[in-house]
Amino acid sequence: MPDWILFFVIVVGIPVVFGVLGDVGKRWLKLKEKQLNLAVEQAGQQAAQSAARMERLEQRVRVLERIVTDRSGHLAEEIERLRDEPLN
Repeated sequence: MPDWILFFVIVVGIPVVFGVLGDVGKRWLKLKEKQLNLAVEQAGQQAAQSAARMERLEQRVRVLERIVTDRSGHLAEEIERLRDEPLN
């Protein structure tokens, strides 16, 4: 192989190959970062929904505990109020 071809490959070819590979790597990292951000956002939304659902259930359990321990005449009213409230 002539010296000028070897010089061309070393001076031009190798930097071009590394430049292209570096660009591909950067794009891959950006894609992974976007995927990770999306997963974090979805997990946050699910956590917020679960927390809200848990709070509603805790409120209902508190009411049920009060109904069970309170022997007053408001029992029927409390039960009807619970029936009217949506579960979710």
